[in-house]
Amino acid sequence: MFHTMKDCTDFIFTLKASQYKGQPLESARKILAALGNPETSTRFIHFAGSNGKGSTLNATREILMAHGLTVGAFISPHLERPNERITINKNQISDEDFLYFANKIADIVHNQLDGKFPSFFEFMTLIMFQYFAAVQLDVALIETGIGGRLDTTNVLNPEVSVITTISLEHMDMLGDTIEKIAGEKAGIIKFQKPVVVGVREQEAREVIRGEANRRQAPLYMLDDTILIEKTAERQMLTYKALGRKIEDIYVMMAGAHQLDNAALAMTAALLYDASISEETMRIGLEKASWNGRFERIAPQIILDGAHNPEGTAALLQTLEQIEPDKHYKFVYAALQDKDHQESIRMMDGAAVEMYFTEIDLPRAAKAEILAEESKHQCKFIQKDWRALLLRLQGNLKEDELLVITGSLYFIAEVRSFLASYSKSLPPL
Repeated sequence: MFHTMKDCTDFIFTLKASQYKGQPLESARKILAALGNPETSTRFIHFAGSNGKGSTLNATREILMAHGLTVGAFISPHLERPNERITINKNQISDEDFLYFANKIADIVHNQLDGKFPSFFEFMTLIMFQYFAAVQLDVALIETGIGGRLDTTNVLNPEVSVITTISLEHMDMLGDTIEKIAGEKAGIIKFQKPVVVGVREQEAREVIRGEANRRQAPLYMLDDTILIEKTAERQMLTYKALGRKIEDIYVMMAGAHQLDNAALAMTAALLYDASISEETMRIGLEKASWNGRFERIAPQIILDGAHNPEGTAALLQTLEQIEPDKHYKFVYAALQDKDHQESIRMMDGAAVEMYFTEIDLPRAAKAEILAEESKHQCKFIQKDWRALLLRLQGNLKEDELLVITGSLYFIAEVRSFLASYSKSLPPL
């Protein structure tokens, strides 16, 4: 029995996927069955992808909320507290509800699974399904953790599935080719349920197209049945899909890739409810922002969770679009299961200085290992990233920009740390 949020979170943060030795999804299905299958009580839109699924989910949420719907969301990772992962109309689950549903899971685990707990992500997913089933929702937007086919969230049956992008990541779990990873992501496609796809790699598109055909799922693919015209310097697009044409839509989030995400969000929202108006689309996309994704926390400090080469390429493109005259100093920390080499190579080509650090996680890549991948003449290793950031942010020249990037877990820690020192940062 958990009595406080600290008791609960201290325990569930220790849960690792490797500790449960059963088949994938086995413990989650057993617990959900014991709970009365709460995942069948809610309508869902399901999001997978290597990059962009959080931004796309959030844009979809803003559109549906502007349409007057009550919208749940399940995201990861959290930036400050786990309650952020489970929200209704952007309001976090309360500590009381979190503890109530966590204790229901713990009771079942102790009584029916011999005390063998599932992983942290599975535990959070099980809390989410219970919470959303217990409240009055119109729809819940669900982000996968890793992959799709064997992800705990894949027990749901969505109204719409969304696959944003595919890149080489989590290769130890998802496979070592784009085609294999696309197959895992395509595992969220359900029988006769529409799927919205932003993937551009031809090999991955063909894998997804084949899975959609096998499941008789209507397929809406960017550059095919979803057409957009971009005006990146003004962050606007013209949208053509589902018999609609909407011109000059402003998107708040920076970067040309966010125009792609906006088009995916519009399509997912319209497939869920075809009555959504053009004006509602505009209102939603003008509000949509996403912490940790090209987030300017001070005039000369950018946070961006570019955790793989595709994300790094989008970050560099956005920097060139928005701050072309600045000199970039990069601070980078990552997890071991990412393609660091390509990301670091791209940053090397844009940076005046490269700083490598590390976070206190079992899967974190060592700063020395990351630095070895860099060929930059001005590269530095500093394991204490807190001391590093305080030193760098206090000594930036007028034409310099500090870009803190890599793992979203790193971004979450940095964001929380710098917030506590916000008085020392110049105002926006």
